[in-house]
Amino acid sequence: MSLITYYIPLMVLGVVCMGFAPLAWFVSRFIRPTKTTPWMESTYECGSEPIGDAHVQFRFQYYAFAIIFVVFDLVATILMVWAVGFSGLSTMARIWVLIFLGVIILSVSYALKKEEKIWI
Repeated sequence: MSLITYYIPLMVLGVVCMGFAPLAWFVSRFIRPTKTTPWMESTYECGSEPIGDAHVQFRFQYYAFAIIFVVFDLVATILMVWAVGFSGLSTMARIWVLIFLGVIILSVSYALKKEEKIWI
C-alpha cells in the first residue's frame, strides 16, 4: 500500500469538516421562519421582559479575565498531557516545555500588569 492510501480517511474527514458549516448555514436558510413577530424581535433576557437598553458597555477587565482564564485552561490541558508522558520525554522535549512555561508566565504577568494600570 502506498503512503497516500493511509491518508485517505483523514482527507475525507477534512472535507466533511470543511463542508459541514457551509452546509448547515445553507440548510438553516430554508427551515428558519421568514415572518417575524414582535416576540421574535424582542430581546431575550433570562426568560423575563428586558429592562432598559440591551446595548451595555462592558468594562475591559471582564475581557482580560476571560483571556487569562483561557490561557490558564490551555496551560493546564497541555501540562496534563505533558505529565502523562513525562517519563518518556527526551531532554530536548523537557527544555521546550520549560520554554513554553516561561513564555506563558511572562504573558500572564504582562496581562496582569496591564490590567493593574487599567484599574487605576
